[in-house]
Formats: sequence, structure tokens, C-alpha cells
Amino acid sequence: MRIDLHTHSTASDGTDTPAELVRNASAAGLDVVALTDHDTVAGHGEAIAALPAGLTLVPGAELSCRLDGVSLHMLAYLFDPDEPELARERELVRDDRVPRAKGMVARLRELGVPITWERVAEIAGDGSVGRPHIASAMVELGVVETVSDAFTAEWIADDGRAYVGKHELDPFEAVRLIKGAGGVSVFAHPLAVKRGRCVPESAVAELAAAGLDGVEVDHMDHDAATRERLRGMARDLGLLVTGSSDYHGSRKTCRLGEYTTDPDVYAEIAARGSGAAPVSA
Repeated sequence: MRIDLHTHSTASDGTDTPAELVRNASAAGLDVVALTDHDTVAGHGEAIAALPAGLTLVPGAELSCRLDGVSLHMLAYLFDPDEPELARERELVRDDRVPRAKGMVARLRELGVPITWERVAEIAGDGSVGRPHIASAMVELGVVETVSDAFTAEWIADDGRAYVGKHELDPFEAVRLIKGAGGVSVFAHPLAVKRGRCVPESAVAELAAAGLDGVEVDHMDHDAATRERLRGMARDLGLLVTGSSDYHGSRKTCRLGEYTTDPDVYAEIAARGSGAAPVSA
């Protein structure tokens, strides 16, 4: 089985619609794919309706969190999307995205970048607007060469010159809410230092003690040494180890199935999730 547990669609900051994403996942030879858009489940219905034969969809989301001033992401799988506490927090994050993005556009203009909110909103479409949409507009303007190049201290990385914060969950609260909604929690790309500051490794141990289920180890932003270190940490802490592409369509260079999750780990995630179930065509 080929299992990719971290992908994004146009419901957040990917470039594939949910229907295109599942079709592309099948064409890429995947057996299981998780749709984990940022702070939203808006794409799940379309993805399920378009599921090709032989492909299983894991409903999920990637929750925006912050700990001691450091941004991090928590993957949530198989939770009840209607559970009120978690639904309310997702809504708070989404509601804060537009004023936050407008604030970053204003700061970029002050820095001499001729970016407009109208173009950023057009790029985002019906999706949950975020920094990748701003970065895409910067690429169009020739300010940076790639989307990743915008995520630096010079531009819109955490604490960058044009960075503006938004409502984000405490990760310990995120783990509690995911569990309360019957879901499974996995810390996304925890040591992706190229993205900016990361929480200390001690925080992973504290989150494990608080009920964290797993860590995303095999990811394009972890080099080989980092992956091995994370595997050792996961083994010591009793955490599940996942691998995935973090696919965003054409917005990033990663490919569907670039990294995958072991079938036994997927089976354990499916067994632990009680708020929703994997869906097969």
C-alpha cells in the first residue's frame, strides 16, 4: 500500500480542487490519501464525491498552533467535524485569516512591493487565504523566484519584516480538542528548520505526555539526519511515525506520494480514530 497522509486542496492553499486532488492521487498510484487543508474541512465533501475506485480518503485538517512564540502545525485525522469545541476553534482561525493577510499586504506595500489585496484574494479564490497565496502574488511580481523564497526573515516568515500574526491554538489544547472530537493528532514537520524557528525537542516529549499520537518524520523539509533523530525520539516516546508529501499542487515542488506512511501505522491511526472513518469508493 502507498499512503500519503498530508495534502492540500483549493479549500486552503493548494492548487488542485478536492476532486482533482483525489484523481491525481489515484493516478500517482496511491492507495490512501489524507486531505488535510488548513483549519477547514470544506473540501471533504467534494473529495468524497469524486473518489476514484481503489482509493481511500482519510478526512483530516492541519491546525495552526503557536507555542512560546513559535508557529507549528498539528495534523488531525478522523475527528468529528461537527464537534462544537474544535469546530469553534477552526472558525476562529479562519475568521482571522483575512485581516491578517490584509495586514501583510499592507506591510509589503510599505516595503515597496506593489502587491494588492485584490490579487491575493483572487489567487485564494474560495480557499482559506494564507501566506502561500501572498507568496504566489510575490512570485508573479518577480519579487521572489519561488513561493518558498517568500518565507524568509526578509519577507513573510515568522517574525519577518512583513509578518502579521493570527489566532492560533496552543498545541496542548489542540491535542486535547482533537482527542475530544474522536481524532488522532500528529505533529507536522516538527523540525523543519528551513521554515524558521522550531519548538525545542523537549516540547515533543511534553506533547507526547499530553496525548499526542504521532510525529511526521518523512517530509521534504527534514534531511536524512533529522529524520533519523525524529525516529529515535518517536521510538523513545511511543509515538507513531508518519510520512507524507505535504502536497500543494503546483504551488510547491513536492509530489504526491513523495514520502509515505507505513501501512501498519495507518492501520493504527484508523483504529484510534472514532470521530470519523476512512472513506473508500
